[in-house]
Amino acid sequence: MAKTAIGLFENSGSVDSVVRDLEEGGFLRKDVRVLGEPREMSGSGLMSTAHTDFEVSLLRDLTAFGVLQADAEDYVDGVRRGGTMVFATAPGNKAEAATEIMNRHGAIEIQKISASRPTLPIADHGEVPAVPDSSFQAGRERVSGSGARLFVW
Repeated sequence: MAKTAIGLFENSGSVDSVVRDLEEGGFLRKDVRVLGEPREMSGSGLMSTAHTDFEVSLLRDLTAFGVLQADAEDYVDGVRRGGTMVFATAPGNKAEAATEIMNRHGAIEIQKISASRPTLPIADHGEVPAVPDSSFQAGRERVSGSGARLFVW
């Protein structure tokens, strides 16, 4: 069964080191993908939607991949802010090793991205129904205390 490790990095310069360490760890280059917002996108002018199209496409791809909507939005926000994502796909424990490599290089905990967003106060209307734990997701294996995540597909 294929697993994919995903890590988001603030510093695109560190991504080269991540990729190099993944390759040294036995990953083939074709199994490692790097994604950042393109610097130049086709279309320009007031009506250009290239950036929006890129972000919508990334959001759609991440959710199709098994990422929760809120987490996918955080990844897109991280890329919008100049971050770079690294994907490494492999079977079994090899993918887990990729999360360790990414975390050694400082993969961002995506909750740090959403924590910086302003939030509106919630009105108290008495008893509030229990909200399920949003950290649970079928198909995702959370690597505790780290920024990289592992997805099974």
